[in-house]
Amino acid sequence: MTVDGRGVAEIGAGFVALVGVGHDDTAAEAGRLAAKTAKLRVFEDGAGLMNLALGEVGGAVLAVSQFTLYADTRRGNRPSFTDAAAPGQGEAVYEAYVAALRALGVRVETGVFGAHMEVELVNDGPVTIMLEAATA
Repeated sequence: MTVDGRGVAEIGAGFVALVGVGHDDTAAEAGRLAAKTAKLRVFEDGAGLMNLALGEVGGAVLAVSQFTLYADTRRGNRPSFTDAAAPGQGEAVYEAYVAALRALGVRVETGVFGAHMEVELVNDGPVTIMLEAATA
């Protein structure tokens, strides 16, 4: 990941977590989502089955703050972001997610909150999962 042409974060195997925060989201929910992230069994075992979690494969998380996940495109052609949390709340909940992952022993790399970031990823496999606080 780069900001202003400068490399700020990089991981090998693991997850790119695009983290969006809404008005009602809390640090406690971020902690539950971090636990779910760390425990997801989506990496292949020796038999080729999705049976291993992040820690079992030595993976890391690249956590990217992404308020645009809350884009509302139901009306017109310009997205509305009114469902996204204000920057102060968004950053606090995002940081709570990162801190909870680290407390679980997960290596986490981050960008710069609110910055224009260039994120590159190689999606190795068929798995893209959306986690929401209500389902964690």
